[in-house]
Amino acid sequence: MKTNKYHNILNKILQKGHHQENKKGGITYLLNQTIELKPGDLLEIFEGHGIARNKLKTEMDLFQSGERLTENYRAAGITWWDYCGPILVNSYPTYLEQLPDLIRKINKEKRNSKNYVLFLGRNDTESNQQPCLSLIQFQINNDKLVLSAYQRSSDANLGLPAFWGIG
Repeated sequence: MKTNKYHNILNKILQKGHHQENKKGGITYLLNQTIELKPGDLLEIFEGHGIARNKLKTEMDLFQSGERLTENYRAAGITWWDYCGPILVNSYPTYLEQLPDLIRKINKEKRNSKNYVLFLGRNDTESNQQPCLSLIQFQINNDKLVLSAYQRSSDANLGLPAFWGIG
């Protein structure tokens, strides 16, 4: 199998990462890593994996519809939210609800000199899953929308799909 940027960094995490046990189970992590993914990179990641692609599409459809019941994710074959309990509290569906107003503002103002920021996971907000994405910055450059995301982690099944859905 041909590896891509995302698989390369996942391999690096597996080879050099640190192991930790927490309420999610065992995780392996590696600090201070960066990856730049362009639209073609995302297609390369998802187009070769039908099962993952179908689950991610289903998950994003549920997120974007505002679905918070983990039972409905489980019914669609997505079980990684089960540890959160019966409902997602201030998780991705909540953050995606903020996008339409922000997009309207960007389209109305169309200011090259302004950064528009969507901050996810305020410290004073109750949540049972802090988002992998912490900040999304939108900026207009040469009449094109440039999106930059800052992630606290890039769980294979959480962070990247969420960014893919927003992008």
